[in-house]
Amino acid sequence: MGVMMSAEPFPDWLRPPVGGWTAEDLDRLPDLPPHTELIDGNLVFVSPQANFHMRTIRLLEYALLAAIPDDLDVWREFSVVLGKRNRPEPDLTVTRRDADRGPRQTALNAEDIVLAVEVVSEESEERDREIKPVKYAAAGIRYFWLVESDDDHPVVHTYELDPVHRTYALTGIFHDRLKVDHPFPLDVDLSCRPHPGR
Repeated sequence: MGVMMSAEPFPDWLRPPVGGWTAEDLDRLPDLPPHTELIDGNLVFVSPQANFHMRTIRLLEYALLAAIPDDLDVWREFSVVLGKRNRPEPDLTVTRRDADRGPRQTALNAEDIVLAVEVVSEESEERDREIKPVKYAAAGIRYFWLVESDDDHPVVHTYELDPVHRTYALTGIFHDRLKVDHPFPLDVDLSCRPHPGR
């Protein structure tokens, strides 16, 4: 006689409600995979990241932390509410320091963001290049950086918001050295690969 196995029930979040999920739902849905994003009411699950992605985020995070003025702060992989149906998680954000609302905080507000940074990975190319920049611009985030891989070396594309048209204008492409004056002065050797403890 065979043994019957009981199937585990599917999590509620596999069945989206009519109209899709909301930004607030991300805090209420149990057992969501880490770093789940919300784009146009749809849950987006993030694949494991490559070494290039991790090291590039680390390089830029350390550089930003070393250069930011006292009234700003750097956040790594922390979600941002862009509206009722959009809550992406930029790889890095720079915010006003008062965006930190305490240890139970689960998201930032778009108006707190000074700079959003996305490091393109294979599974997120379309989102990082085409979808997220449009949403960040529409939400009024003034500065955006898109980081691409050129033969496993980071290339940083910097953008500034055109406030009239709510679109980004390219302000530079940096291959070996990222040197900018906005949103604050920063000079980064992009060939450097930071290691823990250095």
